[in-house]
Amino acid sequence: MKTSLLRAAFLLLAVPVISFSTQAQSNSSDAHLSGRLTDLSSYGVGNVKVTAQLENNPNARIWSAISSPDGAYVFAVPPGRYHIHFQHPSFVARDFVLDLAATENRSLDLRLEIQRVSENVVVTANAQPLDLDHTPAPVDLIGRQEIEQRQAVSLPDLLATQTGVSLARTGTIGGFTTIFVDGGNSSFTKVLIDGTPVNLPGGDLIYTNLTLDNVDKVELVHGAESALYGTDAMSGVIQIVSHQGSTRIPEVNLFAEGGSFSSARGGAQVSGLLHKFDYSVAGSYFHTDGQGVNDAFLNRSFAGNLGYSFSDSNQLRLTVRSNVSFAGTPGQTLLAAFFPPDPTAYDDERQLSGNLSWTFKTGSHWVHRISGMEARFLDTNGFPDLTSPQFSFFETAQFNRAGFLEQSTYSFRQGAVTAGYQYEVENADPNNNSGLHARRNNQAGFLDARWQPLSRLTLSAGARAEANTNFGTRVVPRVGAVYALRYSQGLLGDTRARISYGQGIEEPTIFESFDSDPCNPGDPSLRPQRGRTVNVGLDQYFSANRFRISATFFANQFHDLIDQQQGPANSMCFGGHEKLYFNIDAARARGLNWSGEAHLNHWLVLKGNYSYDDTRVLKAVPTSFPFEQPGNHLLRRPVSSGNLWLNATFRHVNFNLAGYFTGVRTDSDFDSLIIGNVCTGPCLTRNPGYARFDVATNYAFGRGLSFYGRVTNLLDKQYQEAIGFPALGRDFRLGMSYRFTGRN
Repeated sequence: MKTSLLRAAFLLLAVPVISFSTQAQSNSSDAHLSGRLTDLSSYGVGNVKVTAQLENNPNARIWSAISSPDGAYVFAVPPGRYHIHFQHPSFVARDFVLDLAATENRSLDLRLEIQRVSENVVVTANAQPLDLDHTPAPVDLIGRQEIEQRQAVSLPDLLATQTGVSLARTGTIGGFTTIFVDGGNSSFTKVLIDGTPVNLPGGDLIYTNLTLDNVDKVELVHGAESALYGTDAMSGVIQIVSHQGSTRIPEVNLFAEGGSFSSARGGAQVSGLLHKFDYSVAGSYFHTDGQGVNDAFLNRSFAGNLGYSFSDSNQLRLTVRSNVSFAGTPGQTLLAAFFPPDPTAYDDERQLSGNLSWTFKTGSHWVHRISGMEARFLDTNGFPDLTSPQFSFFETAQFNRAGFLEQSTYSFRQGAVTAGYQYEVENADPNNNSGLHARRNNQAGFLDARWQPLSRLTLSAGARAEANTNFGTRVVPRVGAVYALRYSQGLLGDTRARISYGQGIEEPTIFESFDSDPCNPGDPSLRPQRGRTVNVGLDQYFSANRFRISATFFANQFHDLIDQQQGPANSMCFGGHEKLYFNIDAARARGLNWSGEAHLNHWLVLKGNYSYDDTRVLKAVPTSFPFEQPGNHLLRRPVSSGNLWLNATFRHVNFNLAGYFTGVRTDSDFDSLIIGNVCTGPCLTRNPGYARFDVATNYAFGRGLSFYGRVTNLLDKQYQEAIGFPALGRDFRLGMSYRFTGRN
């Protein structure tokens, strides 16, 4: 009996042991593939999905692995001939075919190339494209998919929904538009189109006719970035990145739409790849009558991106963008009792920018880029002669910026260093009636470096010496750090802390430096306006990165701001005195930018942001407007603002609901009649807040054909982004589009 029990116990133990031994024996014949994935600077690249599938067998099992934060990966597969695929949203995908023998231990290390048009790659905040996780400065990235889902047409409307951005437009579509980033003046944000600066000399920019044709991505970098981009980058940098063709069979997109206010819009885009030549061109036409007297707007746009690859390490690229518009300018309707709407005034704008760049490598560590760039702007304003209504005046302003850039980057293990030189010439004819022609030259040398001493820590630093023919030489630095406090794919996911500090400068405008008006003479000896910014932020992810919350505290200081105060007596001038320019004003802006993103389901996404921006005038001349005196908030910058965006995709339907919320803003009608200290006009200085909702939807019939529609200002809210200029009421558009998706 005892012997039988012992035999039974032995059998019970032997069965799993034999089973385990058999399984182990079968697994012992597996091949093992492992390695480390790094970028061009030898940073480890985590979250790369590595898949293996038997070649020429699409129904075979797929083995997969995810690389660790330091870039390491490993998996085991049965012996065979495998197609190995490496995929990460920020890097160019890589594919290999490997023969893996039984019990073989194969090592495959790769250096992955950054994907410039990826929504996770920052082109603007660094001297070289870098993954967002390693970028110290706060950055907002808006990709092609979001642009199409929201059916955004113009750059201002797209940026107005971003964290820390406030927009002011003098009227409806076609009105003069300004953008403020984190409390800075509208001229404190540098705008680049594929690397070409398009601001007017002195930082001003008319956003009115900047469309999103042929655009793959828009980047917004918060904070002073003059160490990289020189003058005008005082509170932020915006860059438009054009689409690049990538398919052997061309991709074609055609669309046409119409709607309220007699609006009509149509356009086309074609892109593809022909041997070593890639191309992407697009054009559009838009017209609307507007909602009031002399409120029509016409816009024609063209954009092209052409490239030729001599080899994988040697490419030539040309980008061009042209925008031509004509808008009626009726003026401030609020003051109709004093100045009735003007039925004849107009604004004719023409903007053209181009960039020719050559990127090449010399060895495995060196990357060089040589670029030539130019931006032209022509603005013609027409207005009536008050003494003879049958006759009209017009004045034309022409501006031109042309430059040259050379930079070289040396990449080494755990870091990279970039050195560069830039030269720029500015020309301006600010008024055809004055005969004034102004010219100003800038040249600069800069250094920028990043280093990863630890797998969790990325450090960056840089400096630029800018030499201007008027104000001399200024040196502006920047430093930053990103630290990964936690790596996790669990409920409480990755945690990253960021800190950045930068200094910025802005040169005086052409009028401030060279104006020949005897009552408002320019001063070539003006100093540049100065700023410094600090950003401290935290990014927290949840549930395998399906949810994200980000918060950034910012503090901006602005000094040597240019203003006018009373000069010598001159009976020819209004008020009996000349007005002279001085570097005298100061201001600050500090607050909190919060944003969140939730992927509630594979078909439902919710995004939101809130900005608290406490701006203050610190110093001003006594003769400034009352709202510009110390202690007041800066003009047209609300203390509180926010946005919500809901996107749902179900089968053939995509639906978007967007809400914009803006608090009370300091503003002015500017045209009030002030005699002595007595105001005889409206003298408004406060603009009420408002909430607006937009809807956009798309239905895909199949075979590339889609029907779409959108309604802006869904509830027909009456509000003004600038006092005296009512915003557009409810506006609906309906359209059809056809897209032939390109293939390789």
